[in-house]
Amino acid sequence: MNTGSNDLAGFGWSNFFQSQLSADDHARTVPARVIAGHRNGLDVANPAFTERVPLLSTEPDDEEGRATVGDWLLLDEGSHVPVRLLDRKTLFKRKAAGVDRRVQLIAANVDTLLVVSSCNQDFNPARLERYLVLARDAGVMPVIVLTKADLTDDAEPFRRTAEKLMPGLLVECIDARSRAGVAPLLEWCGAGETVALVGSSGVGKSTLVNTLAGDTIQATRGIRESDSHGRHTTTGRSLHRLDTGGWLLDTPGMRELQLLDAGAGVEELFGDILDLAADCRFSDCRHETEPGCAVVAAVEAGTLDADRLQRFRKLAAEEARNSEAIADRRAREKTFGKLVKAVIKEKKGRWERP
Repeated sequence: MNTGSNDLAGFGWSNFFQSQLSADDHARTVPARVIAGHRNGLDVANPAFTERVPLLSTEPDDEEGRATVGDWLLLDEGSHVPVRLLDRKTLFKRKAAGVDRRVQLIAANVDTLLVVSSCNQDFNPARLERYLVLARDAGVMPVIVLTKADLTDDAEPFRRTAEKLMPGLLVECIDARSRAGVAPLLEWCGAGETVALVGSSGVGKSTLVNTLAGDTIQATRGIRESDSHGRHTTTGRSLHRLDTGGWLLDTPGMRELQLLDAGAGVEELFGDILDLAADCRFSDCRHETEPGCAVVAAVEAGTLDADRLQRFRKLAAEEARNSEAIADRRAREKTFGKLVKAVIKEKKGRWERP
């Protein structure tokens, strides 16, 4: 391995990844970070090169073993064929959109998640909570970024509503069109730091990407005056190097963000409700019509917002349903795989018999 760790640090390399390397890895491989993914290959980069390499070979049912944007790979030093995927510090994933019950990886090794919404009709607390659950479950610090603050008479109501979604949540109201307008976000974009942007279509993500990067990386389109929504412009996830030394990961507007394996995130985001639930008369209380429910009592007393309780019920039920569906599918595939191996073994035994 010829690349120095100091040079790699500018790409997000840290002791977390360094500690995973053996003496053989140092002698025979070179680390590179995935900056974009394609159907037939991966764009990777390190201080010495940027190129496209083949996909990492994995088992068909090993969904989380596939490389995604932000991952670190060890490449064969001569051929640059991927040899191994390094363990991740953080991983964002979701249930694939539609009826497919597979896991879709969003991004890996992100330090800060910028959750982008806007100060207009697109502002939606329930949608923001979904992203916050993702961030907290992955152990990534979220920052709510409210764009188009310059287009509203008063952005403070939007800020106050967002701040109530989670204790200590950082909320920044910005004008995404100018460098001065995005200055509050630059402290998370330092050398080697990776920030990811998520948000629905039309909230100004592409404009924000271009301003932070100092270049027109993403095409942008205006909003429709009728409903304050814009057309989706980003088509794939990719890492962009910032002049601050950090890395910016843009993601497509997610029209269907289904939670998966995010129970810890739900519990952390709605910790106030779970604290109340501890005082319910029944341990299996569903917080609906049961007698002695401390959660419903808090709603009736005005200390807990009824809409927040409803959003908690919806997210908790969705997360449990999707996680159970994925677990069932994996169990079926594992059973089928064992059956196939048994059949092959039996046929092989017949062929080898005299």
